Parts: sequence; structure tokens; C-alpha cells
Amino acid sequence: MMTSNRPYLMRAIYEWILDNDMTPHVLIDADLPTVEVPRQYVEEGRIVLNISPGAVQQFAIDNDCLGFSARFGGKPFSIYAPINAVRAIYAAENSEGMMFELLPTSDSDEEVTGSDDPEPTPPPKRPSLRVVK
Repeated sequence: MMTSNRPYLMRAIYEWILDNDMTPHVLIDADLPTVEVPRQYVEEGRIVLNISPGAVQQFAIDNDCLGFSARFGGKPFSIYAPINAVRAIYAAENSEGMMFELLPTSDSDEEVTGSDDPEPTPPPKRPSLRVVK
């Protein structure tokens, strides 16, 4: 199984936005339990944050999380969001960027069936080819 491509895409889109002299913003699902954002700015379970170099310090997008320090109402705050909490990264000026699907946070989020044994997958059907004249 491969690692998630989300952090790689986020880093690429971030650089692309900056290279085009625009302002990168992220949309974060603030309802996930490990997200640390200033709650007074959360609306409908989400928060939009300016992540331009002039607005943040100690900015990092690694394979597990997005993190940085910023000022809100003049007070410093450390932002932390696991990668699966980031719903979009886009340019504020024209909304160009990328949206992401909500990922399950653990195996317990997946649907549970009544049986311990999963239903076997039938073998794929072989393609049938025929000559057409």
C-alpha cells in the first residue's frame, strides 16, 4: 500500500500559488479531535486560514500534518491539523487550487459488517473477444 498523495499535492499547490504571486489559504475541518485552531474563528465546523509566508511562522506541511504559528487578534497561536483534516488549499484571489475528500481517521470509521469473515471477491471475468467482419 502506498502512502497518501495528499501532503505531496498540498506542498505542490502551495508552491504553485506562491510562484504565481497569490495568497495561499487552507480550509480545515475543525471538528476532528486533534485539530488545534482558534475556536472563536471556526464557522460550521470549518476554518479558513491564510498560510502565506508573511502571515505565518514555522510553516510546515509534512506527511502527517500541517503546522505553523500565527497571530489571531494580536495573540500568537500554534496551528496543528492532521493531513486528513485539510479539505482544500487554494489561492484567495481566484479560488484556484485543490479540494480533498474527507478521509477516515482510523479503521473504526469504516463500516462494520456483521460477519468476521469478509465476503470473498469473485474472480474477475475474462474478456471475451470475437472477430467482427
